[in-house]
Amino acid sequence: MADDDIRGTARGSSEVPLSILELATVGSGVTPTETLRASTELARRAEEWGYHRIWVAEHHGMPSVASSSPAVLIAHLAAATRSIRLGSGGVMLPNHAPLVVAEQFGTLHALHPGRIDLGLGRAPGTDPATARALRGRHGLDADDFPEQLADLTAFLDGAFPQGHPLERVVAVPRSPESGRPPIWLLGSSGFSAQLAGMLGLPFAFAHHFSGNNTIPALELYRSSFEPSAVLDRPYAMIGVSAIAAETPEQALRLARSGGLSMLRLRRGVPQPIPTPEEAENYPYSPIERDFLDDHLSKVVLGDAAGVRQGLEDLRKRTEADELMITTMVHSPADRARSFELIAQAYDLIGGS
Repeated sequence: MADDDIRGTARGSSEVPLSILELATVGSGVTPTETLRASTELARRAEEWGYHRIWVAEHHGMPSVASSSPAVLIAHLAAATRSIRLGSGGVMLPNHAPLVVAEQFGTLHALHPGRIDLGLGRAPGTDPATARALRGRHGLDADDFPEQLADLTAFLDGAFPQGHPLERVVAVPRSPESGRPPIWLLGSSGFSAQLAGMLGLPFAFAHHFSGNNTIPALELYRSSFEPSAVLDRPYAMIGVSAIAAETPEQALRLARSGGLSMLRLRRGVPQPIPTPEEAENYPYSPIERDFLDDHLSKVVLGDAAGVRQGLEDLRKRTEADELMITTMVHSPADRARSFELIAQAYDLIGGS
């Protein structure tokens, strides 16, 4: 596997590659079909704007998120684009048999060689009841992740050790001539950071919802890193929540929709993302207002120049090799405009 398959190339005046985490967020009054069409159009435009890769996440049972099946959505987005890298941010491996994931991403890699990333996480991506429905009565959990990862890697490489119970099981299709899609480990704590370092794999940290753990986790990843056939030095990407608009006031107004959506999720009543008007008129209790303020403090928001400055400050603090931006707002048009403004601020559009 070429190191270039992992390390991005910055475009324009950006010092690090910029990428997108697309959650296929569903706003109130917007259908899943409309949402997924907007995700497809965003992928096309992100390619034109100069973003390096676009990943989709695995979430279940959430009315505000339409990306429950990453492999299906990746296939669709890849067919609608030509060069941008597509991947999972991520596949929640305990929800799936490693052979199934190997076959899905082996198929994607054969269809779109050199464009597919396989990001893996340990969390269920849902509530406990839905996780049980996904995994069955005797399903695996996060503690089984290292063993699952080893099996998945062996399926993708066609290289189980002699005498292994799965030695004769073959994941098809597999393309020995083009290798396997790059595996990334995703995390919001130290476990996956350390495991990624020990295995010499690239690491993506969920700064957008675990910001207090970002620097300790990245330090652990780098200190644990062992060079491998995949990477000769660490490569860390962080997920960042960011919203750019024409003015800082407009960006803040848009951001409140995502804040109310997160509040409802934490209260156990998930709903589609509310409109800015609904978020403005919601009768917040003092505790809820504190939650909203805390949520908004973790979002990089403002006009294009302000968002770029915020992202650059974060990059310098974390020494991240790549930034992956996610934007939770009600309107697909506002989300696309935010990504366009950020691309313009970084001179990606028209960059080489």
